[in-house]
Amino acid sequence: MFRILYSPRFNREYKKLFTLVQEKAMTTIDDLRIDPFAPHLKTHKLQGNLQKFYACSVTYSYRIIFEFIENQTILLRSVGDHSIYD
Repeated sequence: MFRILYSPRFNREYKKLFTLVQEKAMTTIDDLRIDPFAPHLKTHKLQGNLQKFYACSVTYSYRIIFEFIENQTILLRSVGDHSIYD
């Protein structure tokens, strides 16, 4: 099981989401904690300036960007639509 840490940016962006998306994001985080590469999360490595990060799906339009920082620890960096970090 992975330990989850939240960045200040993630917390700010999370508070701005619709309630339904927030609930879906919490379910996704629970799934990340168990297995970050579960097929339904569609976890993938990002490219370019974000090459040290991974992304997983919350809904069709929303994603969570995260990184592995220590053994069994995930730092959630951002949550939102695909324009985040652009």
